[in-house]
Amino acid sequence: MLNMETLSLEQYSFIANSFSFGLAVMASTTLFLWLMRSSVAPGYRMAVTITGLVTAIAAYHYLQIMLSWDKAVDVTTGQVVATGEPFNQAYRYVDWLLTVPLLLVELILVMKLSQQETISKSLKLGGAAALMIILGYPGEVADSAGTRTLFWVLSMIPFLYILYSLVVGLKDSISKQPAAVKGLIHTATYLVIVSWLFYPIVYLFPLIGITGGSAIVAVEVGYTVADIVAKAVFGLVIFTIAVRKSEAEASK
Repeated sequence: MLNMETLSLEQYSFIANSFSFGLAVMASTTLFLWLMRSSVAPGYRMAVTITGLVTAIAAYHYLQIMLSWDKAVDVTTGQVVATGEPFNQAYRYVDWLLTVPLLLVELILVMKLSQQETISKSLKLGGAAALMIILGYPGEVADSAGTRTLFWVLSMIPFLYILYSLVVGLKDSISKQPAAVKGLIHTATYLVIVSWLFYPIVYLFPLIGITGGSAIVAVEVGYTVADIVAKAVFGLVIFTIAVRKSEAEASK
């Protein structure tokens, strides 16, 4: 459980503002994607729908995170005083358990692979993503550095499998994509990799000497930035791929 009283009022407010920004980004991205869904060919609308669903789920959980953050302390005295109600870190992991597998599915769907390949890759990558999140949670809420380290190592196993699959396993499928979107799909793939690298790094902050209020700021703001890149920015790239592939198919 976080020791909220190690935060200064400025640190507490900075984290609260980052949560608010995360909510705004996720909600506005959801509206954009769903309103623009009809601008892509029918074969890509499911990918855009799922992309919007990812940011919608994230927006809901950022609202819950904000409310939990607000309830955890009293700042009316000008200082951060714990109310006794813990900040619920589980909201992030519930969000990730739902959205991280869907992120991989939307990438596979927009590539428009064969049905068998789509199902196979979705199940393997989605399952590995869910396992990664499940293994990460016990370490996140643990007070012991040893426990946190153990579950970091365990969660890195499916994490590395996913990275390998994206870089190597999808190489042949990406090479068969239209020239107009091949570069964008490479961008989307590496955007997943780069943004996901935030998570294991941020997870380690409490273990490398970043403690107290600074550790809480680093972890919560770091996760929020990673979420924005991995969900909202990635989602807009997926939408752009769907638009370009729709235009290419319409011109044939």
